[in-house]
Amino acid sequence: MPPATPDVPPGTVPQAAPVTGAGDWPRDWPAGWQSALLVAVPAAEPAVAGHRARLDTSARDGVPAHLTVLYPFLPPSGIDETVRGALAGLFSGVPAFGFTLDRVRWFGDEVVWLGPGEPERFSALTALAFAAFPSCPPYGGGYDEVIPHLTVGDRGGLAAMRAAAAAILPHLPIEATATEVTLMAGPPPGDPDSPPGQWRRLAAFPLG
Repeated sequence: MPPATPDVPPGTVPQAAPVTGAGDWPRDWPAGWQSALLVAVPAAEPAVAGHRARLDTSARDGVPAHLTVLYPFLPPSGIDETVRGALAGLFSGVPAFGFTLDRVRWFGDEVVWLGPGEPERFSALTALAFAAFPSCPPYGGGYDEVIPHLTVGDRGGLAAMRAAAAAILPHLPIEATATEVTLMAGPPPGDPDSPPGQWRRLAAFPLG
């Protein structure tokens, strides 16, 4: 994805819209909107928010620091009460868990990310969600291996991403707890025609 556009002030992250209750679930969704299941990591924001605002278009779009559980998920128009109930039941059977972000890693020279010391916990969430919704392979089935990660920069310029990685290192390890899986929806990430902050938090499914 291209770097965040300059209409977002440095060091800021657009805030996603609040959770939508079942009673006011939108009936009509813009064409092309996507959804995602993720574990937000508020504990990482002090270390990564400013860098993500400059280097990761998903931050511009209103997506918080996170590890992805399943993306792309169903189109928002296909997420009805039955689907939401299934997600609630699915994740309630998984105990909440603590984890540590303790490493900086790269996908080639294009993506810099933080990795959890316990990646298998997130891999298990992804496998669980994919098994329940087999029409939604992780990342569209584009990768042989899905590595749990928190993106700091995605094609944001190699020098800038290296500087971000160096700046984040002193903040590690970051201790966090996964207590819920969040459902979000919005336009395709990095869409230059969409204003900032369009991704919205639709629901949160507590872990058991």
